[in-house]
Amino acid sequence: MQIESITIKNYKVFRNARLRDIPAMSVLVGANGSGKSTLFDVFGFLRDALIHNVDKALARRGGFQEVLSRESSGPISFEIKFREKGGRLVTYLLDIDIRNDRPAVRREVLKYRRGQRGKPWHFLDFSYGKGVVITNEDAYGMPDAEMEREEQQLDSPDILAIKGLGQFSRFKVVSDFRSLIENWHVSDFHIHEARPSHEEGYSEHLSDRGENLAQVSSFLYERHPDVFKEILEKMKLRVPGINSVDAEPTVDGRIVLRFQDGTFKDPFIARYVSDGTIKMFAYLVLLYDPSPHPLLCVEEPENQLYPHLLMELAEEFRSYAERGGQVFVSTHSPDFLNGAELDEIFWLTKEAGYTTIHRARDNELLRNLVAEGDEPGSLWTQGLFEGADPT
Repeated sequence: MQIESITIKNYKVFRNARLRDIPAMSVLVGANGSGKSTLFDVFGFLRDALIHNVDKALARRGGFQEVLSRESSGPISFEIKFREKGGRLVTYLLDIDIRNDRPAVRREVLKYRRGQRGKPWHFLDFSYGKGVVITNEDAYGMPDAEMEREEQQLDSPDILAIKGLGQFSRFKVVSDFRSLIENWHVSDFHIHEARPSHEEGYSEHLSDRGENLAQVSSFLYERHPDVFKEILEKMKLRVPGINSVDAEPTVDGRIVLRFQDGTFKDPFIARYVSDGTIKMFAYLVLLYDPSPHPLLCVEEPENQLYPHLLMELAEEFRSYAERGGQVFVSTHSPDFLNGAELDEIFWLTKEAGYTTIHRARDNELLRNLVAEGDEPGSLWTQGLFEGADPT
């Protein structure tokens, strides 16, 4: 299921912003403070609101008034349209406001459309903790089928209905949608957390901060040796001298990453290798995950990496998207941008305190210049992405 469009209202710098016709891989550029991190935080907020509740997700960000766009009275609103593999359009609507001095879900709707002209089915429709949900999901798609609904009440008005009802297998559509958002990955990778040895354990996926890198490496080595071998081959190509990486258990029950440089007899443990080596290995572990996240967000992957590696890294992100994980990447690197296609590039500008999102392919000048052989990164540094000049 891929995000096709997203509309954001009254969330920080996004007073009223929309991304449309979103591809499998999107690359975002813009000046500092233009809203790239805030866009990623929208995905993180929705996941936090699902896993915890709306009140806690807002508290992590300073509270409702800190998140609400300046000079706005609310509500904070999101509309996300997804396209299923089968072609059905899914729309999720969420409005958040204050009620009785506490954040609450003013409106939450999950609806599917039947064909181009079919009447949408509201699989759930809730307001302030009360609403209705469809009980005859199996009839969806049948000609002239009518919805059968039942009323439900949640424990609190700040709980998302997709969380409460998604726990029940009889609401399969809602459950599937809940699982989708729960598995979004908004990377906040920290090299210093990936270096130390960690308790021996089992991890299938790299965490947001990357502190379980050794455990995931061990899992891939043991359960997916072909994947681990491919990661190692990529490391050999991109990091001079590295010819093996091992995740070894220690006598005290911890996991240590060891990098073997062919010019030395003994391997280096992770805390002694360069930041770039650790980061490249972590990205490869993330991007070669045998079960890709349905959505992956990564900010500024170019940090600590050699510029000549960045076009190849852009291709790795694109390959991840082709395997089923939609990708959003922000960058300040012309080299990374040169690895992106014009259809994949969005740029953000900020005027009068609010952000506007532009798509590169909609700009006739950029289309013509790229068609003549110019590279997007070069056009960006020349200031042709109006309002997003890195200088």
